[in-house]
Amino acid sequence: MSEPALPPLIEIIRRFGLEPRKSLGQNFLLDPRLTLKIAQATGNLAGINVVEIGPGPGGLTRALLEAGAARVVAVERDERCIAALAELAASYPGRLEIVAADALDLDAATLVPAPRRIIANLPYNIATPLLIGWLRQIGEWQALGLMFQKEVAERLVARPRTKAYGRLSVLTQWLTEADLAFDIPPGAFLPAPKVTSTVTVLRPRPQPLAPADFATLERITAAGFGQRRKMLRGSLKTLGVDALALCAAAGIEPTARAEELDIAQFCALARQVAG
Repeated sequence: MSEPALPPLIEIIRRFGLEPRKSLGQNFLLDPRLTLKIAQATGNLAGINVVEIGPGPGGLTRALLEAGAARVVAVERDERCIAALAELAASYPGRLEIVAADALDLDAATLVPAPRRIIANLPYNIATPLLIGWLRQIGEWQALGLMFQKEVAERLVARPRTKAYGRLSVLTQWLTEADLAFDIPPGAFLPAPKVTSTVTVLRPRPQPLAPADFATLERITAAGFGQRRKMLRGSLKTLGVDALALCAAAGIEPTARAEELDIAQFCALARQVAG
């Protein structure tokens, strides 16, 4: 079946008055070659149900449908965009649903049946809390294809003893295999942000790298990296535990700093704290 003929995105933006709003973290990507590349970053979409966050005028939404996604649920909080997306839904009967909501308030996994993926050009101002929420239920997802500010994307794949290594590095790599797929320059967006963007693909591991409780590991990494220049014997005191005894039980030097620990060592600390 041939794809429907759709008007250029810039025409949609003008017709529906969709000037990007900084307060919503909006930067619209209009180049159909780039949106298709993002849509295909996680692989073949045939038979896959996709959740998209912050579709705006629908550039990536179009690409997801054109790439063969079985169904797309687009979550959008900007009321101005709903009518434009509804017009797109009419061109793809039964394949596009628009949910008018704040993505931070939703359990995204309930929006579509498995097999499911999240593919989104994330608003930078909520990208990190969204990611952590999805990591908590990573087993629900076949893959995540997400666009971040390049600096954030680099944190996701950073290794110990590097400046970018931190809480996001540990939580992400503990549960997923993360790859930086490609960069998108500022000039590709309307308006152009001040930073480069990076499309990142996260695939759930069959098992976490080491046993640990998510909430406890979150607390450990927040304490350790919250004062990353301090030795663990100092930074872990914020947990309300005997930091020296905790490190000894986990087999970790209390004079080490958080950035020196690998993921297995953080998990060892978390298991000791959880008891």
